[in-house]
Amino acid sequence: MKNVSPTYLKHHFLIAMPHMADPNFAHTLTYIVEHTANGAMGLVVNRPQELNLADILEQLRPEVEPPLLCQHVPIFIGGPVQTDRGFVLHPSGPKFQATVDLDGVSLSTSQDVLFAIADGVGPQKSLIALGYAGWEPGQLEAELADNAWLTCPFDADILFNTSSELRLEAAASRLGVNLSLLTSQAGHA
Repeated sequence: MKNVSPTYLKHHFLIAMPHMADPNFAHTLTYIVEHTANGAMGLVVNRPQELNLADILEQLRPEVEPPLLCQHVPIFIGGPVQTDRGFVLHPSGPKFQATVDLDGVSLSTSQDVLFAIADGVGPQKSLIALGYAGWEPGQLEAELADNAWLTCPFDADILFNTSSELRLEAAASRLGVNLSLLTSQAGHA
């Protein structure tokens, strides 16, 4: 038997199927930051929370009044793991204290990126998330085999130029899929 190397989905989107029961991931679009034999890590990119950047800055540097603009920068629920930890996805270019390049998009996890965004010298476009989604070794592969997710190639336009409530449908339509036509009973005929 030929040894088939597994397909890893780093730098792809995961589209939650309509029958996804886990409330952490129902109706979500997740960007896969890392996927190896050791598991996977991703950020949900279409679930804004009540917090905005001004709220975060008041915690991080209370002595500086956050610019009004920061009240319009949403903070996303990146996933159920380490919900106090921040992640910023932005187009590649500026480097911060902790920045990883992911093929045209960068992930920064240091506070300096938030201060740069607030001060108007950071990346022009970004997505700020608290928390992440994590999968044990083989767990994501099992969920994919169980049709819990559709996968879609990464598209920076969906991440940075599409409003959050339209991102899931935009990714699905790249695949030619209309999620509203897929019922929660799919696969149970």
